[in-house]
Amino acid sequence: MNKRFKNLIAPSLAVVILAASAGAWADAPKPEKLIQWRQSAYKVVEWNVARIKAAIDGQYNKSEVITAANTIAAVANSGLGTLYTPGTEEGKGWHDTNAKPELFKDRARFNDLSNNFSKEAAELAKVAASSSDAAAVKEQFGKLTRTCKACHDDFKGKD
Repeated sequence: MNKRFKNLIAPSLAVVILAASAGAWADAPKPEKLIQWRQSAYKVVEWNVARIKAAIDGQYNKSEVITAANTIAAVANSGLGTLYTPGTEEGKGWHDTNAKPELFKDRARFNDLSNNFSKEAAELAKVAASSSDAAAVKEQFGKLTRTCKACHDDFKGKD
């Protein structure tokens, strides 16, 4: 490539990259929207936890457990952590955020807890699909709900 061509292309490419970056930044969701999305995601998890609890406490309903476990696993592995960005420490989504300020200060601990939640949710989906043993499902469900409690204990304020 000749020098003149490089001198024309390099600045033009830089302008295109900067313009694209600025456009992406301008379209970034507002903190209120991020808070709404995470609140919605956790409501979906809450609903599906209740479905599993009902399906294992009475007459075991494998189909219901599989559906709910797959939903929880999908939400758990959807990148929820990206909804906890700077600027969402306080504010309102559907309601005031319940995230404690400590969550934003101890990202390593939050990431560990989030990874545990994802791992146990995926394992629950696997156990639910491969086993008709309600006790095995109940045991894995307990592991999953303990990951929820651990995160709530550290990083969720009162409702």
